[in-house]
Amino acid sequence: MTIEVETMRKRAEFLRAARGRRQGTAGMLVQAIRRDEDGPVRVGFTCSKKVGNAVARNRAKRRLREVARLLLPDHGRAGWDYVLIGSKDRTADRPFEDLKGDLLYALKKLHK
Repeated sequence: MTIEVETMRKRAEFLRAARGRRQGTAGMLVQAIRRDEDGPVRVGFTCSKKVGNAVARNRAKRRLREVARLLLPDHGRAGWDYVLIGSKDRTADRPFEDLKGDLLYALKKLHK
């Protein structure tokens, strides 16, 4: 079953997700929290300056966005917020198939 995915943009949404569950993987950190209402999956992306310069941060976020676009409609849960956080020297350089596996692993652990 495919679920609609929306992008989070407000700082308050990111802070709320930070109070939820966390699962680290080799390529990223995933934070997740269940909202009170049902509805679409919401996802946000962030990379701190620790990831590198603007070019490195943008590349890492582009890769996270693509992984989320491919996997969250089928594997995310309706009514949940997810934040994908890039890791220094790992998100931008990790093979794409491994990044997909990282997100699947994190979702499985978060919803256990």
